[in-house]
Amino acid sequence: MSDTQLSLDNPKSLSKLSDDQFQAVLLEGVSRTFALTIPQLPEKLYSAVANAYLLCRIVDTIEDEISLSPQQKKYFCSEFIQVVKTGNHAELFAVDLAPLLSEQTIPAEHTLIHVLPRVIQITHKFEPEQIEALACCVETMAEGMPIFQAQDLHGGLATLPDMDRYCYYVAGCVGEMLAKLFCHYSPEIAQHKDELLKLSVSFGQGLQMTNILKDIWDDAGRGVCWLPQDIFTETGFDLKNLTPETNNKNFRKGLEHLIGIAHGHLHNALRYTQLLPSHETGIRNFCLWALGMAVLTLKKIKQNLDFTHSDQVKITRNSVKATILATRLTGRSNAMLNLLFNLTSRELKTPDWTYSTQSSKDNIKL
Repeated sequence: MSDTQLSLDNPKSLSKLSDDQFQAVLLEGVSRTFALTIPQLPEKLYSAVANAYLLCRIVDTIEDEISLSPQQKKYFCSEFIQVVKTGNHAELFAVDLAPLLSEQTIPAEHTLIHVLPRVIQITHKFEPEQIEALACCVETMAEGMPIFQAQDLHGGLATLPDMDRYCYYVAGCVGEMLAKLFCHYSPEIAQHKDELLKLSVSFGQGLQMTNILKDIWDDAGRGVCWLPQDIFTETGFDLKNLTPETNNKNFRKGLEHLIGIAHGHLHNALRYTQLLPSHETGIRNFCLWALGMAVLTLKKIKQNLDFTHSDQVKITRNSVKATILATRLTGRSNAMLNLLFNLTSRELKTPDWTYSTQSSKDNIKL
């Protein structure tokens, strides 16, 4: 058993760790992907970004908890916003929420809720601008996600703009927060703040759309569908008829359309990364690894449109290693990054479908 698992199984042992060690152990437990990418960031960014992810994961834990009613979820989300903003009453919040978590919530998330007071203590060690960025993100996410969780999602979202709005609440606002933290860290990066903030929303949506497409059947098993019905109405398929046994060319055509749209958002993610100074290799790697893994996942989905489980389109560890190697070799050159992206993602475009991947939340009715 790893040291990480031992610490997570015994939350009291976490108290002996430094703040960075404490957050690293929690990250390893709740997200191996972010446990891999966040340490690539410069030391002055690592702690804030790690903390931000843990805060967002707490909101996710509340929203995903099957034992909580919609009213309870709304209550705990509202209370958590105030805990993050003020730093007060974190212990009471954790004591109230922890006993309500079911066995479906993974053990690492149970631990995260138990040690929530220390996570909040770390939040309020940051500079005011950083705390504001984190609190703004949590508020947007915690107010927006319950809107969708309260809906009947068996037949999907009504329209593509609804999907845009959902992606903003769960990922686009995280992109904005990261852009703010990057700009606070570097005056050189801050010169592109306006454009970075716009593109960051699209970056977040590209990653979230990739996850939605990968997890179609896992979500369907819970009676949930995040796909937009209007796309499939146009291709002649009703999402209310969706099951893992679905073998329908009209459904696959709709998937292809969404893959093309996600590809457009990931192209904006590339533009975002190219605005970062080439010497900021850590920040570039953080962005490029996420981007590269998303592109490879979309490729697997495009090549296996009849998949019935997320494991069938999950990229291999070798693919992750190849992504890391390729970005390390090309990450400082915008020209090489363009070439790599175009070569890798050329089959993701959908010639018969056009959709403007607007890079600003101004085009989303919040």
